[in-house]
Amino acid sequence: MKSELHRNILIATDGSDNTLKAISCGIELAKLSGATVYALYVVDTPSTISETWTLGKKMIYEVMRKDGEKAVSKIKKLGEASRVEVKEVILDGYPSSEIIDFAENNNIDLIVMGTLGKTGLEKFLIGSVAEKVLRGSKVPVMVVRGGGQS
Repeated sequence: MKSELHRNILIATDGSDNTLKAISCGIELAKLSGATVYALYVVDTPSTISETWTLGKKMIYEVMRKDGEKAVSKIKKLGEASRVEVKEVILDGYPSSEIIDFAENNNIDLIVMGTLGKTGLEKFLIGSVAEKVLRGSKVPVMVVRGGGQS
């Protein structure tokens, strides 16, 4: 059964176990609608790698990039097991901005992502990529609460 509603689904991941539920939902939606999945990981370079750093900057970036490769590879394997086409995408920048820009510039019909469901001071201090995407995206966003709440 193919659906015209969802042809391209973006699953945004940070590689954490918290996103597993969102990944499963995104892949299931893609399977039901015949959509292509774009597995997206954003290397958060502006927040984690200071412009003033020189020593170890390249090594830190490579570690973060490898984490991203593992994260999108996991989605690709899960997609293949469900006979869903998955395209791996790794970008550098601010996660929320890159997710929104990619979705709006690549004909994405739905963004699927996980959240820890933090509230209060913890949310204020950490910030929420999912909330920023939800507020800023012109593309529909499905936020799936993960099981790893503290």
